Amino acid sequence: MNAPNVLTGIKPTGQPHLANYIAAIKPALELAQQPNQQALYFVANYHALISVHDPEVFRNYTNEVAATWLALGLDPDKVIFYRQTDVPEILELYWVLSCFTPKGLMNRAHAYKAIVDKNAEEGLDVDTGVNMGLYTYPILMAVDILLFQTDLVPVGKDQIQHIEIARDIADNFNRTYGETFRLPKYFVKEETAVVPGLDGRKMSKSYGNTIPLFASSKELRKLIMKIKTDSTPPEAPKDPETSTLFTLYREFATPQQVEEMKRKYQTGIGWGQVKQELFEVIDEALREPREKYHAYLEQPEELNRILEQGAKRAREIARKTLQDVRNRIGC
Repeated sequence: MNAPNVLTGIKPTGQPHLANYIAAIKPALELAQQPNQQALYFVANYHALISVHDPEVFRNYTNEVAATWLALGLDPDKVIFYRQTDVPEILELYWVLSCFTPKGLMNRAHAYKAIVDKNAEEGLDVDTGVNMGLYTYPILMAVDILLFQTDLVPVGKDQIQHIEIARDIADNFNRTYGETFRLPKYFVKEETAVVPGLDGRKMSKSYGNTIPLFASSKELRKLIMKIKTDSTPPEAPKDPETSTLFTLYREFATPQQVEEMKRKYQTGIGWGQVKQELFEVIDEALREPREKYHAYLEQPEELNRILEQGAKRAREIARKTLQDVRNRIGC
């Protein structure tokens, strides 16, 4: 039996933030360390084209995501690391699988429904601001997964629906032409399924409540000090499990530091001190990756070389899957 394939990617729509790291990048990198599996990582820049139409911005966002993965320890010699736009087989399979995707399935996609609901509330046509890229986004995501015969996809909790849609599309094709695609499963790190932002809501660029992953030490401290807390006095016991600060702290601190922080929560600690200690552990954990990140951004030719080498390996898998698909549909 072939080694299981693990795949994940990030859409380049701005500098990655802490939630991207905690909910997606960190679990994906941990999975890559497991033996006897093939790990694939990609920059989902076709997905960014839905909303990013400035060529220079598009290119910079793509490089920022690539630099992020490499700075955080991704080894392109041990995994397949590629740029989505370097694998043309993706777009051919995108059309084929579009022909096996019920329109109703797209109508129920969370991102599309959210815009429809917002437009309805504002008295606009329900499809205002919706392009076909956004509407069929889940099909392209399904192709990203199915083309590489993926077994496991690390995702944030809000992305589970996309894996379910990929399974539905694959099942439709398999029932028509026989067993062709593996049915992927999702992997969610439950304790970090939703990462809180500065205001306590889910950390998201759309809410403007993010903390950039590679912010300078000065900017990082400034943002952490802005995190919303309640009015509980320093001496009062606090519940770490309901604390935004603790949720972030445990992702960067050592096990010993986490246990010590829990003790401080129980015996009494001021929010200002917690924020300072949170800043210190994050700043320490990201100091070296931050330097590597900026070094990669200053070497776009090297980034391009790494991504093109990864694309060659990715296309070996993609061509095999696509040829099978073409044979089955009668091409």
